[in-house]
Amino acid sequence: MIRSNVIGLFEATGIELEYMIVDRFTLDIRPICDRILEQAAGQPAAEMERGKTAWSNELAMHVIEMKTNGPAESLGPYRTFFHKDVQALNQLLAEHQAMLLPTGQHPWMNPHQDSFLWPHEQGEIYQTFDRIFSCKGHGWTNLQSMHINLPFADNKEFAQLHRAIRMLLPIMPALSASSPFVEGEQTGIAGNRLRYYAHNCRRVPLVTDRVVPDDIETPEDYREEILLPMYRQLGKLDPEGLLKHEWLNARGAIARFDRAAIEIRVLDTQECPQADLLIADLIRETLINMVDGTWGDLDRTGTWPTDDLADIYDDVVVRAERSMIRDQNYLDFFHFPDARATVRELWEHLIESGNYSNSEAYLEMLAQGSLSSRIRSYFQVRKPERDDLREVYRELAECLEQNRIFKGK
Repeated sequence: MIRSNVIGLFEATGIELEYMIVDRFTLDIRPICDRILEQAAGQPAAEMERGKTAWSNELAMHVIEMKTNGPAESLGPYRTFFHKDVQALNQLLAEHQAMLLPTGQHPWMNPHQDSFLWPHEQGEIYQTFDRIFSCKGHGWTNLQSMHINLPFADNKEFAQLHRAIRMLLPIMPALSASSPFVEGEQTGIAGNRLRYYAHNCRRVPLVTDRVVPDDIETPEDYREEILLPMYRQLGKLDPEGLLKHEWLNARGAIARFDRAAIEIRVLDTQECPQADLLIADLIRETLINMVDGTWGDLDRTGTWPTDDLADIYDDVVVRAERSMIRDQNYLDFFHFPDARATVRELWEHLIESGNYSNSEAYLEMLAQGSLSSRIRSYFQVRKPERDDLREVYRELAECLEQNRIFKGK
């Protein structure tokens, strides 16, 4: 039994946003996160608080994270708070001829040559990850994401939240895919970050499994069916037990019992905070509708095959909003009237048939297409010239600095 938490279901939200640090002129990565945090904090630091927000390091030295400083009752003010953080960081970075770059992956970074892991606090943990999983790859040091943390107060709320997230997770990347380029080439995959993410722990397959989590009813079941088998599979690779913690779990949504929340991890970072938070609001409101029974009884999803959900998810990673869903049972659950639907059409149906506070903005976001699609609209060739690619990503960096939406062609 979880000890009661003062924050009930959907009473608050935690957001984490990751950005790349790049050279101001070439846009190549710059591994100087430790220097920036030290400069901002006035002393060596892995994390620092800034009132309503906080900054911290991640595994890679060219990635910095900004986040809500604890759960936030409303995300509305954070459109301004995060924008001010972006501007403050860019001001610090300008002294080093550097700046922040958004999206889920750096478009031409070669992580095998350019990766530098965080060597300071928690360095032993990162070194263990590197020894076991070899972290100098796209799935480790070239991925930037938004994490959404949703608290729960007790076992019943945990079960409701986990079940709703599990059902919705397969179509979430259609909203956020923003990583169409790998090492300078279009791969034809909208969400390359998630493609690499799915396989970066292949040496211990249960760490990620099929990304979509299995249905779990209680925290005790979660420990018995997800955490303990994962620790056993890790086994002798980690004899000191440095990684045998709940944060080792790399599924697309993970239970964080240390903070009584479930963390959603399948969302690429967007071009600016207002875009990220619009997606976060849409997902949160959809989950509220699901828990309220707007489209169907969540309890009947308990026996839903994980593989069926994972098959939908895998295709959405590739095609984003253009992915075609032909799973009649899945469409029926959401009361979609036809036998098949693109993921964009399904999201439109959810917005039009549910209870939402900002339907017009959500529908406009869907009409624009994923950021990955908007980026790809500028390129007609698989491997564009570096200068052409740099020009588009420089515009994305300006969108981040100005907190404005990137327009496709």
